[in-house]
Amino acid sequence: MAAAFPPPRPGLRASVVVPVRDEARRLPAALQALADQHGAPPFEVLVLVNNTRDDSAAIARRFAAQRPDCVLHVAELDFAPQDAHVGHARRWLMDEASHRLAAAGAVRGVIASTDGDSRVAPGWLAATLAAVDAGADAVGGRLLADADAQGQPARAQRWDTLYRLARERLASLLDPEDGDPWPRHHQHFGASLAVTAEAYGRVGGVPPVRWLEDEALVEALRRADARVRHSPAVRVVTSSRRQGRVDVGLSWQLREWDRQARQHLPLCVEGAGELLRLVPARRRLRRLWRHAWPAGDPAWPAIEALLALRPGTLGPLCRAAGGAFGAAWAAVCGARAAVAPAPVPVPIDRAVGELRRLIAAHTAHAAGGAGEERWLPLPRVDAAADGGVATPSLVSPLQENAMTRPPRNRCGNSQPGPGSPA
Repeated sequence: MAAAFPPPRPGLRASVVVPVRDEARRLPAALQALADQHGAPPFEVLVLVNNTRDDSAAIARRFAAQRPDCVLHVAELDFAPQDAHVGHARRWLMDEASHRLAAAGAVRGVIASTDGDSRVAPGWLAATLAAVDAGADAVGGRLLADADAQGQPARAQRWDTLYRLARERLASLLDPEDGDPWPRHHQHFGASLAVTAEAYGRVGGVPPVRWLEDEALVEALRRADARVRHSPAVRVVTSSRRQGRVDVGLSWQLREWDRQARQHLPLCVEGAGELLRLVPARRRLRRLWRHAWPAGDPAWPAIEALLALRPGTLGPLCRAAGGAFGAAWAAVCGARAAVAPAPVPVPIDRAVGELRRLIAAHTAHAAGGAGEERWLPLPRVDAAADGGVATPSLVSPLQENAMTRPPRNRCGNSQPGPGSPA
């Protein structure tokens, strides 16, 4: 398909991409927020309006004419039915942005994605680029709920955010990551996801999926050992609507929380047991990787026992994955998932209480001079466990209303599930 935008201007550092479909009501605010960015180097905004039934394209073009200080280009396309989904639209836009940054000769050029129903903070792009300049290959921003989020679903969001941030905090203590230090968060969704053009090309762009394309891209980046930063300084407010543009998305999760509230069902999540297996295992495996997977190291059987893997299988599995640690870790996660018991859901307040106790225990061990190889004991998670209702002391008021997604896998990070609105 031929390019639908004019040539890039010289000096371009970042290309912001916005897939749009039937967003006439929310699009003006989204574009206004992009036009009001401060502290950012030269950037452009690429809006793709695809398969729309409203006047989103006319709104975007009118805005571009009214704000000539904002370099904004608009394309309107109708994809074939099999391609008329957000995964294809975002891939098309990010591919186009990658080509444009290369044509402009942008060194460490950045592709920054957001959505037509989201409003980025005034310093969103500057904070994103600051994270890239500090060494990140990709940057996920904080998604905050707009004023539509009220009542029981808003309460569920706050608990869910507290739970996921607690998981991130514990993971950061058990396996500190230089490229994503604490404070960090758990989100890397299409409404605020940036990647350098170099890293984007290295992994072959957005994988060809219908939805959760942001998740698929981040997974590809991690397999290639890209440094993915979850910066608390990068923020965006996104829609809390219940009717989304994809079958699996944030709107679906909000509807689920609505249903649970109507039926008076408790919000249940996975306890900390699997995280306490995976994260320490990841840390030990990373050390083995740094020493070229040495045969005969006593860490191999210890990690196999921790993950309940068959003795003698872990070394060959890691070596067969290639040179990147991320690829080896993905293979290990797959092997663990095949043998791991199904998680027993626990009420979220109990899970948060458990995580907070583990965080406090690990912090106390560190303060007492415990060695870095000292692991916390695996917790008991059963019906008789102490609940310990949590208070939102791990997050700020802004963080408490952040949008999130439920876990999809068990690779030691707070992995999201259903995607962002599209």
